[in-house]
Amino acid sequence: MDLFDRNINIDALFKFSQISHSTQLHLKNVYSSLAICMFLAAAGSFVHVVTHLLQGGLLSTLCSLGMMFWLAMTPRSSETEKKRLMILSGFAFLTGASLGPILDIVMTIDPSIITTAFLGTSSIFLCFTFSALYAKRRSYLFLGGTLASGLNLHSTIILMNILFGSKMLFLTHLYFIQLIMCGWVLFDTQLIIEKAENGDKDYVWHCVELFLDFITIFRKLILILSRNQKKKKKKKPP
Repeated sequence: MDLFDRNINIDALFKFSQISHSTQLHLKNVYSSLAICMFLAAAGSFVHVVTHLLQGGLLSTLCSLGMMFWLAMTPRSSETEKKRLMILSGFAFLTGASLGPILDIVMTIDPSIITTAFLGTSSIFLCFTFSALYAKRRSYLFLGGTLASGLNLHSTIILMNILFGSKMLFLTHLYFIQLIMCGWVLFDTQLIIEKAENGDKDYVWHCVELFLDFITIFRKLILILSRNQKKKKKKKPP
C-alpha cells in the first residue's frame, strides 16, 4: 500500500457535522462581522497614531464602553439591524483608538512588535476557535465557572501588584490572563453555537464577545513582547 497515494478532501476539513446548517450560516455572519470589526479597529488605531485627534486612552475607552452599552440596550429586530451594525462599527473603531497610547509606546521600542503581536494573536485565536468548532458540542462549556474564578483571581493579582509594585506579580498577571483568555475563546465559541442552536441568532452581539476576546489577547501580547524586547536591548553591549 502506497502511503503517499492518498486523496485528501480539503472540503472535509471545513465540515462541522455536529453543527446545524442554520448555525453554520449564523457563524459566517459572526465571523464576517468580526473581520470588519478588526479592520475598523485597525483604522481607529491608525487615526490615533497619525493624528492624535481622538486623544486615545481614557476618552476613547469610555466612548467605546458607551457604544457597547448602547448596543446592548438596543433591541434586536429587522428594523434596528442597520442601526446596531452602525453602533458595532463605532464601538470597534473607538476600541482601536483606545489602543493608540500603547501603540505609541511600542513604536518607540520596536514597530515590528505590532505586526508580530497581531499575527500571534490571530494564530492563537484561530487555533482555539477551530478547537472549539471541531470538538464535541458543549465539551468546553464546563470551563465557564473556572474561567470566571480565574478572572476574579486575575483582579486580585492586579490589586496586589498596585499595592506592592512587584515585577513578578506583573509578569504573573500578563501570562495568567493570556491563559484565561484562550479558555474564553473556547468557551465563548461553543456558547455562541449553543445559543444559535437554541434560536439566539444575534450575530452582532456574538461578534462583540469574540472581538473583546481578540483585543484582550492582542493587548496583553503586545505588553509581553515589548517587555521582552526591552530586556534584549538592555543586554546588548553599548
